[in-house]
Amino acid sequence: MNITDLTVKELSEKLKSREISSLEATKEYFDKIEKTDGEINAYVRLTRDAAVRQAEEADKIIAEGKATPLTGIPYGMKDNICTKGSVTSCASKMLENFNPPYDAFVTKKMLGENAIMLGKTNMDEFAMGSTTENSAFKVTKNPRNTERVPGGSSGGSAAAVAANEAAFTLGSDTGGSIRQPAAFCGVVGFKPTYGTVSRNGLVAFASSLDQIGPLTKNVEDAAIVLNAVAGHDALDSTSVDRAYDDFTSEMTMGVKGMKAALPKEYFGEGINPEVKEAVMNAAKAFEKMGAEIEEVSIPAMEYALPAYYVISSSEASSNLARFDGVRYGYRADGEYEDMDDFYKNTRSEGFGKEVKRRIMLGSFALSSGYYDAYYKKALQVRTLIINDFNKIFEKHDFIISPVAPTVAYKIGEKMAAPVEMYLGDIYTVPVNIAGLPAISMPCGNDSEGLPIGMQLIGKAFSEKTLIRAGYAFEKEGL
Repeated sequence: MNITDLTVKELSEKLKSREISSLEATKEYFDKIEKTDGEINAYVRLTRDAAVRQAEEADKIIAEGKATPLTGIPYGMKDNICTKGSVTSCASKMLENFNPPYDAFVTKKMLGENAIMLGKTNMDEFAMGSTTENSAFKVTKNPRNTERVPGGSSGGSAAAVAANEAAFTLGSDTGGSIRQPAAFCGVVGFKPTYGTVSRNGLVAFASSLDQIGPLTKNVEDAAIVLNAVAGHDALDSTSVDRAYDDFTSEMTMGVKGMKAALPKEYFGEGINPEVKEAVMNAAKAFEKMGAEIEEVSIPAMEYALPAYYVISSSEASSNLARFDGVRYGYRADGEYEDMDDFYKNTRSEGFGKEVKRRIMLGSFALSSGYYDAYYKKALQVRTLIINDFNKIFEKHDFIISPVAPTVAYKIGEKMAAPVEMYLGDIYTVPVNIAGLPAISMPCGNDSEGLPIGMQLIGKAFSEKTLIRAGYAFEKEGL
């Protein structure tokens, strides 16, 4: 077996036993990237020199017997997570040469674990999109079928894991941006409870929705990475101050006696029949393993998508106002009549089409005369959705659903129809609106061999329950 085929757990064990070195593993990954990434485009930039130095240091730590589960493990970092000494561009012309003066909370966590950052992974510009076609630099392709999109916005992170170009990656999830690409690429993606992983150093899209999480080859790896990045951060006011137990501690307990919910709204009109069949078969597998399955309803589900796009676009228009060409980032050339003309030219040239679309939507929703009708109403819908989930979790341990209505579609297929693309987020956005944890994992393939993803949703801070259920399905349900 090649080094790049190994899971995080397997690679960690081989590093600790000194069967292989971190430097050897790191070079193997760069060789793999050199061979395959010319077609996949998972990375926007590599950090080869720094990675080699980190690997040499990791080998010393392993030799001293001080290794953690991620010491010496090569990984990829989404390009909207700040890394001091390496450009963080958010796949945008606006930040093409931005070198952050500090590390994000999760970057510091990875440095503390002595994990090896191979590079920054491609994404939809400022995390706005579902295909990774909105990157200012390149279009990422799905390793399972290079004519298809890898999903987005963490498409580069998912593709890197699926193509064995990283042992794991970190992504961000605002409305499904970890889970949907994980489903399209046939890997595991975990969106933790809002506040479990600090957003400090994550370039903000929608502050009340964004959450960092891992993309991995299996459920156990996701739990291992989550152990490393979860924790309170005094520099992030939305970071929850609580104790986090080992996320792997209940992993092997099985699902016997647990109750799972199947929301009927997730299996209605618009879902591909093969996707529906695969997820329903997964539910039957849980039943065979001893879980009780019950159909439930989320009445506010029909309002989730419009509420999400109003909230996220409004917060995006506010967050992206800082990119004005004055302090840092792209600055338009030429003569200007006044500062308004300067701002207009800089932002028109620096931002891509999808980002500008969402800024305009958000600015409209927040404008005088429309705030109550749109933004305030969306926040009221948010409360309804939270209440619907709370009602389900009074009697159920987790929810089973599809991740997306379809499998990965062809590159270019949805670019001319943004609303159609937005509809693909219907099953993932309610989780972000309610701030809940959810895991995306493969549950089969369609007739063309494309991966189908299943989503397990839990109540707040029930990550261990989802890991337990996901691990059981991975071992016995497939």
